[in-house]
Amino acid sequence: MRANLDKNPHDVQSMFNAVARRYDLMNFLASLGQEKIWRAHVKRAVVTRPFLKVLDVAAGTGASSIEFVRAGAKVVAVDFSEGMIAEGRRRHPEIDFQQGDAMNLDFPDNTFDCVTISFGLRNVSDPDRALREFYRVVRPGGHVVVCEFSRPTFAPFRAVYRFFLHRVMPPIARLFSTDAVAYDYLAESILAWPSQYQFAAHLRAAGFERLQLKNLTGGIVALHRGYKLK
Repeated sequence: MRANLDKNPHDVQSMFNAVARRYDLMNFLASLGQEKIWRAHVKRAVVTRPFLKVLDVAAGTGASSIEFVRAGAKVVAVDFSEGMIAEGRRRHPEIDFQQGDAMNLDFPDNTFDCVTISFGLRNVSDPDRALREFYRVVRPGGHVVVCEFSRPTFAPFRAVYRFFLHRVMPPIARLFSTDAVAYDYLAESILAWPSQYQFAAHLRAAGFERLQLKNLTGGIVALHRGYKLK
């Protein structure tokens, strides 16, 4: 089971249900261990003070959510996939997991101090609609943090990265994933995603201001933060 770049919600949901059990292991292996470093940067960008009220969208099994909890935040973890939520509740019973859709968040306006999403926005069929929802549920003065695969900033490194996605990651997926073909979609969706500065324009169009960008691992991952000022 795999999704395609049209990102049909049923296909996306089914794909993540299928890979839930070994999803975190594959993230670690496919990132060559960098995933732990990326999530540490996300934690620092999200939890700017204790007792922050955080909505973690596309939270998966809670790998990021648990770090926010440990940093003193009050966290709601939302995911579209029942399989991911079930695995997350098994691993982290202390997290408030809820099933939900990034494009139709079931929360009132101005509810959270921060909305964050890590490696999930590119799987949403209408990312701009999701960003508008993030803006709606963040309180004035609050912020959004988006961590997503992006485009290496050094051209020769981009070529190496493309080789890794197409030639190295598929054998890893065949060995360790419960659904190796899902990782073909992963490579396709990464390469189709906007560059750092193109994506920043989407954040600005959704209403976020004071945008900040940090490239991680040479731009393989981009960490974006923006604020809702009014």
